[in-house]
Amino acid sequence: MQPTIVDQALLQRYDCTGPRYTSYPTALQFCSSFRADDYQRWVDDSNNDPIPSPLSLYFHIPFCNTVCYYCGCSKIVTGDKSRADDYVELLKKEIRLQGELFASDRQVTQMHWGGGTPTFLGDDAIRDILGSARQAFHFTNSDDAEYSIEVDPRTVDPARIARLRGMGFNRISFGVQDFNHKVQQAVHRVQDNRQILDNIAAAKQSGFGSINLDLMYGLPFQNVDSFSATLDTTISADPDRIAVYNYAHLPEMFKPQRRINAEDLPSPQQKLDILQLTIDKLQQAGYVYIGMDHFAKADDALVKAQNAGSLHRNFQGYSTHADCDIVAMGITAISSIGDNYAQNVKTMEDYAELLEQNQIPVYRGIELEPDDILRRQIINQLLCHFELDIKQLESEWQFNFMSYFDNALPALEHMQQDGLLTLSDDRLVITPTGRLLARNICMQFDRYLQERKSEEQYSRVI
Repeated sequence: MQPTIVDQALLQRYDCTGPRYTSYPTALQFCSSFRADDYQRWVDDSNNDPIPSPLSLYFHIPFCNTVCYYCGCSKIVTGDKSRADDYVELLKKEIRLQGELFASDRQVTQMHWGGGTPTFLGDDAIRDILGSARQAFHFTNSDDAEYSIEVDPRTVDPARIARLRGMGFNRISFGVQDFNHKVQQAVHRVQDNRQILDNIAAAKQSGFGSINLDLMYGLPFQNVDSFSATLDTTISADPDRIAVYNYAHLPEMFKPQRRINAEDLPSPQQKLDILQLTIDKLQQAGYVYIGMDHFAKADDALVKAQNAGSLHRNFQGYSTHADCDIVAMGITAISSIGDNYAQNVKTMEDYAELLEQNQIPVYRGIELEPDDILRRQIINQLLCHFELDIKQLESEWQFNFMSYFDNALPALEHMQQDGLLTLSDDRLVITPTGRLLARNICMQFDRYLQERKSEEQYSRVI
């Protein structure tokens, strides 16, 4: 793959807000008239497929010890570990109810724990949930199975890392954000850098098959020199994957962000300089730019999937398991069953009430129309592979691409003039210059975004 090119003038011109497309349609289109009966029907249809899809389980653990000021996730901040006890029991009940819906021959090939902070829970609680999951679902023993957990490095030590591996997790992601102490103080996430590095080393020694580090650019007091030092430390830790997220400052939407002083944030130009530095430095260190904000070593499964044309994007980001139905459990968790999405209720009170009635705790969702499925396929291809085979798409869908998307053509042609893409009757290819603006290109195929003409609820693209 050609190196990604950072054209600062173009990035500044196209820097707007837009979806991250972990789903299409996005959650803004989910309908609250959706009911558990709809979810049951989708699962029944999926079970009855001639070749039922394998399953990917997601568990949302919403608890955190302290609040990180940049965070926009669904979370419950508390230092009281006992507050999680009731949640664990509720989650186990949902696991049982969900497991009863799915055919027993459907294997779990992927599992992900996110939050919040999954390692807010003690080892016994994690084992308890895992035990319930293994009773309710059939886990494969395949070497290709991916069982991952997100970790706040302040909540673990090398011994606990080894215990997590012993529980069956084979992939681990450390939330670091920045190794600079001044930046850590400004976002209320002070960490012992030596502890982080020791935990990463322990994950390698314990036999985790993939180790990811999350970084974030655009935080207060960051500059090119400080972030360069963070990148140097990250590269020396030698993780398999690195995610470098763009901080979206939306204090009107996320209350903790109001504690961040906007004057301390890097300027738009500084953010672009940091982005260019990041791409150059990671690629020089041997990491492949997967897309959006993800980098991986050349021998990583994500890179192999991208080269094979099978890379996929879902609510956990880039994935090698495109064929899975996602069964998401816990408050706010979003499932993907067949061609449909369903989201669980947002509060503990609603979650408990529905589970006490033995109901799957969903409260909204969307059943995709053929047009949604077509557009989702296009957006997934562009974000994962930077190109679209128009002739193959036309053959598969029996339509004329140029006529169907005539409303998008003026914007696409303008992007072609700016060097972001090449468009012909046969192919749409995102150029190395356009890769950082792939979201902008995908937005031209988003029917809901075009109809709404509003991008206010999304983060900035760059």
